[in-house]
Amino acid sequence: MRFPKISRSLRQLSTHVLAIALGVVLAVSTLQVLPSQAEPAPTITPGDTSNLIAQRQSPATAAIGTTSFVTAAVNRVGSAVVRIDTERTITRRVDPFMEDPFFRRFFGDGFSQQMPSEQLRGLGSGFIIDKSGLVLTNAHVVDKADKVTVRLKDGRTFEGKVQGIDEVTDLAVVKINAGNDLPVAPLGSSTNVQVGDWAIAVGNPLGFDNTVTLGIVSTLKRSSAQVGISDKRLDFIQTDAAINPGNSGGPLLNGLGEVIGINTAIRPDAMGIGFAIPIDKAKAIAAQLQRDGKVAHPYLGVQMLTLTPDLAKQNNTDPNSPIQIPEINGVFVMRVVPNSPAASAGIRRGDVILQVDGKAITSAEQLQNVVEDSRLGQVLQVKVQRGNKTEQLSIRTAELQNAS
Repeated sequence: MRFPKISRSLRQLSTHVLAIALGVVLAVSTLQVLPSQAEPAPTITPGDTSNLIAQRQSPATAAIGTTSFVTAAVNRVGSAVVRIDTERTITRRVDPFMEDPFFRRFFGDGFSQQMPSEQLRGLGSGFIIDKSGLVLTNAHVVDKADKVTVRLKDGRTFEGKVQGIDEVTDLAVVKINAGNDLPVAPLGSSTNVQVGDWAIAVGNPLGFDNTVTLGIVSTLKRSSAQVGISDKRLDFIQTDAAINPGNSGGPLLNGLGEVIGINTAIRPDAMGIGFAIPIDKAKAIAAQLQRDGKVAHPYLGVQMLTLTPDLAKQNNTDPNSPIQIPEINGVFVMRVVPNSPAASAGIRRGDVILQVDGKAITSAEQLQNVVEDSRLGQVLQVKVQRGNKTEQLSIRTAELQNAS
């Protein structure tokens, strides 16, 4: 009875031995087929870490390199970005009380003449667009300045002369005399910019020179009316790259280091968003400012609001509404400026502008662009809805005068 048990134990033992032998054979054959995996680790001598660094370098780092595209973009344009310091002297208004003869009897006539003047200082950015020393910046950076100082990145400073200002597009051209070998910022095109493209803002925000912030293009053609500055005529590039006071006038770059816009910190309450003037618009305005010192903008003379059927219905169902508005798409005239082309042509408050020269008008921004693209003195055929009737009016554009 014991022999069968012993034979079974011997068979099990031989099976285990055979399995171990096969495992050893397979392991040896694998090492022969894949010798690279069996090679010993490289020997690193003291002070030599090149092999270790090469092993730890990720595929992403190997593909991109140690220099980012932001660094390359900034290096391409950085030396052409300038800081603009301005000074403006203002005199405080004399208190009417000091002009009173009774007051003068006690303090003398010279007292009111001793009112101190005040020195206002401003800070902005700009960039060189021509080797001769032309600098492009925002109008509000240099407007009404008595002295303009332009400082280059290399530390050189020059007195700047304002060649032209256009408040409507918030653009200005400043000239410095620094020879003909200045660095020039490469200008790109804003026409090809898309939402989601890289946006790199360069400038001197809050007085911190040579600052770079990175973001993306958030949206395009954000109208000045939507931004809340109805006195401007612009469609902005919106970005989430940080733009603060002092950034105004500096360049907004794409990933290649080309200027696609001009930063403007025109909304001090904007948090997390910034706005830039498209460079294609700036190129055209800069050429006119350099040539003529100003830009003539045609205007009609109406304050307007985009009208939709829903908006009109809300008004018409309000029992306190002073007027009933046609429930249609168009541009509602909220106010007519006295002595303006619109007033002379017979436009009235409450009219709804439907067409200009046979083209349907459905938004205030569209109407503004049509007028901006017209010529001074051009007669526009404007179709309006007035109550239940439509009328055709002829309006001759005139030049918009700056508030200054």
